[in-house]
Amino acid sequence: MKVNRLVTTVLGMQLLAGLAVPALGAGKSQTLTGTVSDAMCGAKHQMPGDAAGCTRACVKHGSKYALVVGDKVYTLETADQATLDKLNDLAGASAKVTGDVDGDTIAVKSVAK
Repeated sequence: MKVNRLVTTVLGMQLLAGLAVPALGAGKSQTLTGTVSDAMCGAKHQMPGDAAGCTRACVKHGSKYALVVGDKVYTLETADQATLDKLNDLAGASAKVTGDVDGDTIAVKSVAK
């Protein structure tokens, strides 16, 4: 009986530890400066016209906003309409984006020119 309780306790602790590790590795809040683009085009826009128009058209057709920093393209994740409006205004322009970075995705907290 004591052995079963010990095994259950150890397994429970391992499960909790396994759940906590990914949370520790989750995004780190950072501020990055780059050019507002879209995830489909990244740094190279395919549509004729300027980068801002291409970005807006791609987002209108389902692409997500992105931030191009050097050779790296970060997909921007946000559901906040005010943030989306600001990204739309800054399409094709330089911006500072603050958020939680996780690989090549940024969970946006704020956007500034």
